[in-house]
Parts: sequence; structure tokens; C-alpha cells
Amino acid sequence: MKILLILLFAPLIALTLMYFVFPGRLVALGRALLRQRGRMVQKSVTVDGRSWPYLEGGDPAKPLLLLVHGFAGDKDNWSMIAPYLTRDYHVIAPDLPGFGENERNPDLAYDLGAQTARLKQFADTLGLNRPHVGGNSMGGWIALRYAIDYPDALASLILLNNAGVNGANESDLQKQAADETYNPLVLAGLEDADRLVSMVVHKPPYIPARLKPVLYADALKYRDQLDGIFWTIATEGRDQPLNDRLGEVKVPTLIIWGRHDRLLDVSCVAVLEAGIAGSQSHIFEHVGHVPMIEDPKATAAVMKAFLAQQTVAPA
Repeated sequence: MKILLILLFAPLIALTLMYFVFPGRLVALGRALLRQRGRMVQKSVTVDGRSWPYLEGGDPAKPLLLLVHGFAGDKDNWSMIAPYLTRDYHVIAPDLPGFGENERNPDLAYDLGAQTARLKQFADTLGLNRPHVGGNSMGGWIALRYAIDYPDALASLILLNNAGVNGANESDLQKQAADETYNPLVLAGLEDADRLVSMVVHKPPYIPARLKPVLYADALKYRDQLDGIFWTIATEGRDQPLNDRLGEVKVPTLIIWGRHDRLLDVSCVAVLEAGIAGSQSHIFEHVGHVPMIEDPKATAAVMKAFLAQQTVAPA
């Protein structure tokens, strides 16, 4: 009986110890388990002298899905949706330069044209032949530019709350950043984390205090650089939105949005629908800015229904 009790309580004791003494290891364990559940493995490739870490999962013989994270995000933004995609698709999700474990060089150009060209180099280096390209937020903007700049290099386009277009209504983010002195997406400190999460997610999860220093370490460490990148893309979005170039998108396109997005207003959906011929859209009524995190199962179902309509042969 004692041995049985020890076996039953040992994992709980270990997790408790990790939470209080080694919170970094607990976060790393959680990340590893999430990747394992999604059948995703971390790899890296050298592109133009720069090491690109990325997650890969699924059968390489199945249709290829290239997923691009948003501002201040990373490749693990797709780990929660991966379990619903990797059985049917070959999924690749990289860290973009300036984010995650990729190079954090402050001297690089982080405008959307430069980042899109780098993503194309990444795809070419891996030999990704006409993938279905999807992206969230800034990553959706890059995916949209990818479809415009390299129209023959992708099979279809999936936009999840993408930046790069202006809707009829201003978002909370646009209103707060209007005077160009306050960046709502950069943390002032750990005490600011709950405010930031509530802007991004419609129903913010509870985040234990002991884990916050680990979860937000990179956001605080690279705060100044992230601030610079934000204003680069925010200025480009204000002065050079893609509204007038949407007609250049020639591949089948799916638009996904969260009704409660405070960063990019849902009125952008109508603009995208009108501009991209034959596009389809789906608005989640219970979601904010990151559908693949807030409701990964439902988001995957919408994506898979769209992808099933495509007749492109597996890459």
C-alpha cells in the first residue's frame, strides 16, 4: 500500500517541486508534452547564413501546410492546433527572424517585404513545393504578401486575424497606439502581463504567478527590439495597407477571424472578402485574436474543410 501511494503521489510531488523551485523546467516540460501531443519535432535549417528553428510534424507525403506566427509569437503558437492537423497534413512552423529562437539581430530590416522574402528563402531551402500557407496576425500579413509577391509558389492561403489591411472600424490597438508614444503590445513589466493577455485573448486563462517570469522572459529581455519592430510594421500598416492589392491574390483563400479581436477589428473580414475573389470566411463568435490557441479544434475543423476542397497534389 505504501509503495502504491508513493507511485500515485510521486508525480504530483515532482510537479509541485518544479513549480516552486524549478518553474523553468515545468514550462519546458509543458512545451515538450504539447509538441509530443501534436506529433511535432523541432528541427533547424541554415538559410542565408542564419539558423532557422522550426517545428515539423505529419507525413511528408501528405499535403504541406506552412504556418507563420504573429508579432511577439513563435513556432509554438501552432502547437495547440497541431494535434488536429498533423494526421492529415505535413505541417511546418518556423520561428521568423527577430522572434522565438531565431536570430534577434536589431540591425535587420523587419518590414513586411523583407520578412516575406526571408520566408520564401526558408521554403526554398527546405524544398517546400507550393505549400498551403497560413498565418496569424503579422504572420497572416506575411502570408498575404507571399501570395501577392510569389503567386505561383503556394497552393492556397489561410488568413487568421491577419494584419496588413484596414477595416471600416478602428480596433482598440489602433486607438491606443494612435499617438505613437504607447505600444500596447510591449510589456512594461510582469505586472503588465495580464493586461496584454486580455487584449489578445477573449477569455484570458489563469497564469500562475510563479510561471510568469519564465513565460514572459523573452518579451521583457527583447522589449526594446520588439518595440522597434512593432513601430516598423505599424507604420507600414498605416501608410501602405494592402487593401488596394487584394485583387492580386489568385489562390483559393480562407479568412478566419475572432469576433472579439481587440487588435485587428473584425470589419477587416468584409474588406478581404470584397478584395479577394472567391474567398471564403468564418467568424468565431467566442474568440479574440488567436483562434488557433483559443479554440484549436474548431479552427482546425474550418481549415481542414477548406483544404479538403483544394485539389492540389501532395507536395
